[in-house]
Amino acid sequence: MAAVAVVRRRAGGVKTGHAGTLDPLASGVLVLALGKATKSIDKIMQTDKRYLTRVDLSAFTSTDDAEGQREEIAVQTPPSLKEIESTLREFIGDIQQIPPVHSAVKVGGRRAYKLARQGNAPTLGPRSVSIYDLQVISYDWPMVEVAMHCGKGVYVRSLARDLGIALSTGGHCATLRRTAVGPFDESMAVKLDDVPDPLLEDSLLPLERALQMVEEASTESRSD
Repeated sequence: MAAVAVVRRRAGGVKTGHAGTLDPLASGVLVLALGKATKSIDKIMQTDKRYLTRVDLSAFTSTDDAEGQREEIAVQTPPSLKEIESTLREFIGDIQQIPPVHSAVKVGGRRAYKLARQGNAPTLGPRSVSIYDLQVISYDWPMVEVAMHCGKGVYVRSLARDLGIALSTGGHCATLRRTAVGPFDESMAVKLDDVPDPLLEDSLLPLERALQMVEEASTESRSD
């Protein structure tokens, strides 16, 4: 990942890892860990995630986002806001979700997206995931903006696709932004271009504080 490479270089080659990648066309919060903190990445990856996406209901795509080839869907009567909100509620809870064919899921030791790009798109099975909340932020046909709060492993692109199927429209992510990873939200984020060079320890969140924040966020989540 380019962001990892940039931070590693600016940190003088210190071991650097990420707590969950972003889709190629996505933006937003990417948590990076350096040095001994990389051993705690798994704990951070278990935290809740928050996303903001604009779903285009006029078409499906081969990648379930704006990067893929469009399949236009003729919709005579666009769904109402109430219909969309009602349908979204069906996806809240512990659900079965099929990942996008163009995803990093491994099939026989190979990434699904690599197989798909070679014309050998695999058939992926459903996985158990948890979606805690879905809220419509705005709606202007064919675009509906949705805020999502979910657990690990949820594909927002799959939600966009499945929403379209449920509504008998199209459905893909026109835009996607991750707004938080556990307690780490956009207010704490630094643009990649603004990462100091050289990147020194005093510019980093101490590991002990980061883990404390994760634990506090987990405790709050369990008490809800």
